[in-house]
Amino acid sequence: MDILTKIASENDLSLLESKPLSGGDINEVFLLKCASKYVVAKTNDANEFPGMFEAEAKGLDLLRASKSFKIPSVIGLGIIENTSYLLLKHIKESMPITGFWEQFASNLSKLHKTTQAKFGLDHNNYIGSLPQYNGKEHSAADFYINQRLEPQFKMAKDRGFGFHNLNSFYKNILSEIPNEPSSLIHGDLWGGNYMVSENSAPTLIDPAVSFAPREMDLAMMQLFGGFSETVFPHYHERFPLKEGWKQRTPLWQLYYLLVHLNLFGSGYLSRVQSIVKKYQ
Repeated sequence: MDILTKIASENDLSLLESKPLSGGDINEVFLLKCASKYVVAKTNDANEFPGMFEAEAKGLDLLRASKSFKIPSVIGLGIIENTSYLLLKHIKESMPITGFWEQFASNLSKLHKTTQAKFGLDHNNYIGSLPQYNGKEHSAADFYINQRLEPQFKMAKDRGFGFHNLNSFYKNILSEIPNEPSSLIHGDLWGGNYMVSENSAPTLIDPAVSFAPREMDLAMMQLFGGFSETVFPHYHERFPLKEGWKQRTPLWQLYYLLVHLNLFGSGYLSRVQSIVKKYQ
C-alpha cells in the first residue's frame, strides 16, 4: 500500500487515483480522486519540517474565522512513516470576472481589520521552509525588528552574508513604521498563494499568518507581481493607509528579500543591501 493510499485510508477515504500538482520546493502536492470527493494532499518529511502542517492548518483556520476570503477546509493531518501530510478540500479554479480585484481588495481590508491587542501569535510557524517567529510584541516596530528582521539577519550572517551598523538601521526605522494596531495578515501573499475559485471568489492558500503590520501583505503583493495595480486604490478606499505607505514598501519587502536570500542565496543580496543602506 503506497503512502497516499494509507493517508486516504486513515481519513476514511477510498482512493481511486492520484495525480501530482505543482507544489513548490518544500512539499509534494497531489490531487486525490476518492470515492466520495476530490481532496488535495500535501506531504513532506516529518523530521525536516516538524509542525509545518499543524501551523498551516491553524493559519487556515484563522483566515477562515475572519470571514474575508474563501479558504480551503482542512480534512485531516498527521504523520505516517515519517511523512507528514495535510488533507484539504479541493477547490476548483475559475477565471476572474469584472470586479474581481475590487472584491479582492474588500476581502483584504476585512482580513486586516481582524486585530488583537498585541502583535504576534500564540505559536511559531514557517515562511517557506524557514522558521517564522511570532513572539508577542506591543508595537509594530518592535514586532518587525525583533520577530521578523533580526532572526533573518542572524540566519544570513550564519550563511556568510555580513551586514554592518544594523543597530543604527534598527534605530532609524523606528520612526518610519506607523504605530497602527495589529492586523491578521496572510504573511506570504505573492501571486502563487491566491486562487480564483468558482463564481470568481478570491481564495487564499499557503498562509504564514500572524498579527502583524498590515502593510507587509501589500508590500509582498508588489514584490514579484501577479496582482492588478487597481487592487491598491480599492483597498485604500476601504481601509485608508497611513501617509507615506508607498515609500515604506521597500522597508517591508526587506523581510521577504531576506527570506529569499537565506533560501536561495546571493542573487538577492544587492537588493537587501540597498534597502539597509537607505536607512543607515
